[in-house]
Amino acid sequence: MLVPEVNAGADDLAVLRQSCDDAVEALLAHEPERVIVLGAGSLVTDLDESAGGTFADLGVDLHVGGHTVELPLSLTVGAWLLARAGWVGPRTYSTGRPDTEGRVVLLVMADGSAKRTTESPGYLDDRAIAYDDSIATALAAGDVHALANLDLDLAVELWAAGSPALKTLGTLVLSEMAKDATITAQLRANVAPFGVGYWVANWAITG
Repeated sequence: MLVPEVNAGADDLAVLRQSCDDAVEALLAHEPERVIVLGAGSLVTDLDESAGGTFADLGVDLHVGGHTVELPLSLTVGAWLLARAGWVGPRTYSTGRPDTEGRVVLLVMADGSAKRTTESPGYLDDRAIAYDDSIATALAAGDVHALANLDLDLAVELWAAGSPALKTLGTLVLSEMAKDATITAQLRANVAPFGVGYWVANWAITG
């Protein structure tokens, strides 16, 4: 839905799209050697910048990334965001636990519950909004423990497909963060267009 061509040119998500662009711009301002795009899906192995994806399954003839067609939707949207930002450098696409060696930044692609309202794709589950709000709170506070301890069984019930990537983010940061390091967090958006939860946030680790 974030991609205008997929959303039939509707402007409902213009503000959310701008928040995403601002977040990616802030990410790339750290001048990384490599961008890791982390998302939901089931890649057999991590892929590099030669990998690409398409929105053909959504009825749109739009290809992004490298020359292949092997990225799942979450990573395809990540590739689309990087293209909008003009990033042409090295990248890693992962749906598992990627190698974070070197000067890297993570672009984590993760949506929330699709069961927030009776108009949502998965209809209504009364637990959905509270679940999404708990993640928004964690993202705003830089709370890695909350993300690392996400209940993935509940996520499946709530159609929160992005939760595994958020949990991986939490465990990665916990394992690699120095004891006295701090996280500066900014929650840019916490919205639910069409009954699906979306957040946009930036984290920076110092120390």
